[in-house]
Amino acid sequence: MKSITVSSEKSYEVIFTDDAFKEVSLIVGDKKVVIVAPKSIVASFGASFPSKYLLIEVEDGEEQKSMQSFAKAIETIAAAKLDRSCLIIGVGGGATTDLAGFLAASYLRGVDWIAIPTSLAGMVDAAIGGKTGLNLEAGKNLIGAFHSPSAVLIDRGFLSSLSQRDLKAGMAEVAKCGFIDDTQILNLIESDWRENLSELIYRSIAVKARVVSADFKESELREILNYGHTLGHAIEKNSNYSLRHGEAVALGLRFAAQLSFEFSGLSKQHLDKQNQILDTLELNAKYPRASWSEILEVMRNDKKMRGGRIRFVTLSALGMPTRLEDISDEQLEKCFLESIGE
Repeated sequence: MKSITVSSEKSYEVIFTDDAFKEVSLIVGDKKVVIVAPKSIVASFGASFPSKYLLIEVEDGEEQKSMQSFAKAIETIAAAKLDRSCLIIGVGGGATTDLAGFLAASYLRGVDWIAIPTSLAGMVDAAIGGKTGLNLEAGKNLIGAFHSPSAVLIDRGFLSSLSQRDLKAGMAEVAKCGFIDDTQILNLIESDWRENLSELIYRSIAVKARVVSADFKESELREILNYGHTLGHAIEKNSNYSLRHGEAVALGLRFAAQLSFEFSGLSKQHLDKQNQILDTLELNAKYPRASWSEILEVMRNDKKMRGGRIRFVTLSALGMPTRLEDISDEQLEKCFLESIGE
């Protein structure tokens, strides 16, 4: 597949490869390299995992995106006395590339890094766009920096080790790209998403690359990538991260579609079409209604708040995103109960 160029504070390539580790060896040359990877990823590759670089093993999932994990990792890098010519490589899911990117943004006020996403969600979303960060007790991704990688290596071979749950969760981000921009993605999902997975990955990355290239620091356009994420992030935290990111986002997408139907002009036909797509992917449809007050409080701490108002990305039609704010708590709760509350 042809590489995709992302133009932000710098230009870089999203490279499609059949052997990410071989590709990275061609890129790094004689640089000092640090690999950040979850313990499970390192264990799964055994002796075939690159051994000539400094390896920092981190916890799996969202646990690695903590201040404690960050502090331990950056102290290890500093102890190795690496200079600004070093390169940090994140090998793992979205949490790992978020952490690796933030380490690169922070160490010596910024060094180069490469993302090698191993999950579907990481490939189509987290590794693309230069957002890096950590979670705080108050919420998800509340500390971070915009710091683009030097390259992103997409190796679909990593997906063969994913569970069906993780694969379906990643498809939530793919579907989102169809809801906000490239509606051909929706047709490909409906026809046979597993058979069409390579094209779905490519099209989803192309959507994000276009948006990020036009608005790197989320001044306006890039906000559309947050469709479904305001509630999704809150549910993710409310579940103590027992839900996968994509599973929580799927619930957020259903809620955002209901808001869109009630307040942004989305037709009933398009509302049903979106929910049918999520049903086809067997993604979450319900969440306990008793959690609403806690979820609302988390949304109030969301970084997308503007002037004390919760701001949502909604749709006026499939492929046509818009914005919504100034919605009362009562209206939000009503949409929550009508869309996903049980």
